Amino acid sequence: MLNFREMVAREWQLIAKDKWLQAALLWLPGFLFLLVAWIFSAGIATGLPVGVVDHDGSTLSNKLIHFYDAAPAISTNTRFSSEEAAFDALRNGSIYAVIVIPENLLSDTYKGLSPRVSAFYNSQYILVGKLVHSAILGAHSTFNAGVEVKNLMAHGKPVTLQAAALAVPVRIQMTPLFNLNLNYAQFLVSAIIPAMWQIFIVATAVMSLVATDREGRLTENVSFYGPKLLYAKLSVLFCIQALTGAAFLTAMFGKGGWAMNGSWITLLTGQWLMIIACIGIGFLFYLVFKDATRALSFVAGFTAPAFAFMGVTFPASDMLWLAKSWRALLPVSHYVEIQISETAYGTSFLHIAGPLLALSALCLPMLASIYICHKQQTRSAEEAIYDFSPTDY
Repeated sequence: MLNFREMVAREWQLIAKDKWLQAALLWLPGFLFLLVAWIFSAGIATGLPVGVVDHDGSTLSNKLIHFYDAAPAISTNTRFSSEEAAFDALRNGSIYAVIVIPENLLSDTYKGLSPRVSAFYNSQYILVGKLVHSAILGAHSTFNAGVEVKNLMAHGKPVTLQAAALAVPVRIQMTPLFNLNLNYAQFLVSAIIPAMWQIFIVATAVMSLVATDREGRLTENVSFYGPKLLYAKLSVLFCIQALTGAAFLTAMFGKGGWAMNGSWITLLTGQWLMIIACIGIGFLFYLVFKDATRALSFVAGFTAPAFAFMGVTFPASDMLWLAKSWRALLPVSHYVEIQISETAYGTSFLHIAGPLLALSALCLPMLASIYICHKQQTRSAEEAIYDFSPTDY
């Protein structure tokens, strides 16, 4: 009979022999992290192509287009002669927005009328749509203020500051509090990595049991060792995943230079609870289904929507009840709340008590897996007693 230390050593040997499990645990998460970091390495979106349909062709419309083009986020080099051609380009993804300047822009402005300039963008690209919308709105507001100042000065307001005060009576100053440079890599990568990592944690927990079962020892080990088998696997998997998570945090919020305003201890506590919860979910899937294909299919179906349901790119308060329920079952959703609260806001422990309690509750699958192993061990012991007969002497 193996002691606990020998069982842990056997788990390390199992990982060394199983190349797929070894890859999923040791180098594949790091490779994907570097790939995602490289994809979003630019950090700030600039020069997003925007199409322009100029029906006026006046000096005023050209000046307005120059104002749009001066916004760093967009580029108005793409011109179209008709709305149909511009919308076709918007649909096929070659541009991200269409600006339509109406006829008589110059004459209507001189007459004191309010010509309407229309802008259309694809809101399916959530981040890009937000950037394009903000850039167009900012450029247009600045242009409108300049036109209004000149109009007021032409009607008897000779002082520029006085005319500017009348043109823009309420001035808005937008100051980012947390992501000062509006770095979309900080916004996206710090959420994409945990979402992908959750898939690996749950999948490797299943693969660990599959590797033991492939050698024909899972039923035998569960019957003989019971929960001790899961304890050995949990200790090995947890150590590897905890080191991986610490490396991710160090790369993003340490070496990466992103803001870290809270407590590392609190953040790591949330991360460790997430790891235990995910491993427990993986164990439970395989112990219930007893089939690698079916268990991994459920892993994919359960964890794949994590990024959409986390509430980072789409507010969780606006989700339907089904999405909210699914989100509540995903450990990474609660971990990301802790990560954002600690890194960006530097909140107190009481502020994140809710997500920590939710992660603690999601450790119940681990307890359920332990209970299943305990019941199977007890049943095997009872069957061994019943099978005993005098002929065995």
